[in-house]
Amino acid sequence: MARSFEDRAAAHDPPPGFVPISFTDGFLGHNGPIYARRVDDTVLFGCRVLPYLCNPMGVVHGGWVATLFDVILPLTARYTAGFEERFLLTVQMGVDYLAGAKLGDWIEGRAQVLRTTRRMIFIQGTLEVDGALTARGSGIFRIGPPAPPTLLEQSGRQA
Repeated sequence: MARSFEDRAAAHDPPPGFVPISFTDGFLGHNGPIYARRVDDTVLFGCRVLPYLCNPMGVVHGGWVATLFDVILPLTARYTAGFEERFLLTVQMGVDYLAGAKLGDWIEGRAQVLRTTRRMIFIQGTLEVDGALTARGSGIFRIGPPAPPTLLEQSGRQA
């Protein structure tokens, strides 16, 4: 029997103040959850590196690192730059892998919106483990149709 989203979230042991924002189905529902915590005008994101996120060497899979950026970059724009109700479609994304997070590590990410136009948003971000930079990413996102709320938005809690 599959474990519930709530059971999986509790097993990740996030630091204080982080709440799950992952989606309940689809790719992210099976691979999350991802957590968020608001600090002033910034939103921090995080996840625990568990076995199903690792490659055979016990290091977080590069595909999961790219997925984290594909979540935290547009969600930063949703939560901090006035795009709460819009889906942001990935046009281009680049990732520089600087060091591998290991099984059990807590990966923490943050991003910043660099520029917005009528149709596009340009964003960059970083991932760290214990204050050490592990990856940096950037992306261009097209402002799309209305977006369904994330689990966090549905519950009325703020990241």
